Amino acid sequence: MTKAALPEYLIISASLRTASLSRVMAETLRAAYAKLGVTHQLVDLREYVLPLCDGEAAYEHPHVTTLSAMIQNARVIIVATPIYNYAANATAKNLIELTGSAWENKTVGFLCAAGGATSYMSIMSLANSLMLDFRCLIIPRFVYAKGEDFSAKLEPSADLAARIHALVAASVKIRNA
Repeated sequence: MTKAALPEYLIISASLRTASLSRVMAETLRAAYAKLGVTHQLVDLREYVLPLCDGEAAYEHPHVTTLSAMIQNARVIIVATPIYNYAANATAKNLIELTGSAWENKTVGFLCAAGGATSYMSIMSLANSLMLDFRCLIIPRFVYAKGEDFSAKLEPSADLAARIHALVAASVKIRNA
C-alpha cells in the first residue's frame, strides 16, 4: 500500500471484551465514514496482542511497530474504549505508551462506553495526556454511552447513532479546516 493509499482516519477499538459496546460504536462510526467515502481503517486490538510497556524491549514487538506505523500515517484517530474505574481501559493507555511519538500532532476523538453516567469526564486524563505530551488536537465532541443506549441486540439507539454521526461530522470538519 502506497502512502497516498493509506487511510487518513484510523479507528482503534481498544476493548478486549467479546460483546464490547465501544466496539459497536466503532463499527457504527466506521459505517458512517464509509458512507461519506472517507478513507478509514478499523483496528481491533483483540487482533494485536501487545506486550506491557516496559520502557525497553516492548517497543520492538512486531505488533507495536505495525500499530505505530498505522498511527503515524493517520491524520485523525478515533479511540473507542470502555471506561473502567473512571478511566479509559488499560489496553488503550498501554497502546499509547507503546506507540508514543507516533501520536504527535494528530487529531484525536473518543467513543466511550461505561456502566453509568458518573464517569462522564473520565476520558479527560487520557485526552490531557495526548494533548500535553504529543500536542494532539482533541475533538471536543466525544461520545459517551451507557448500557441503556444500546438495544438488547447491541444496536445503538437513535440518539446514540446521532451522537456518533455528530463526531463523524466534527472529525471531518476539523480535518478539512
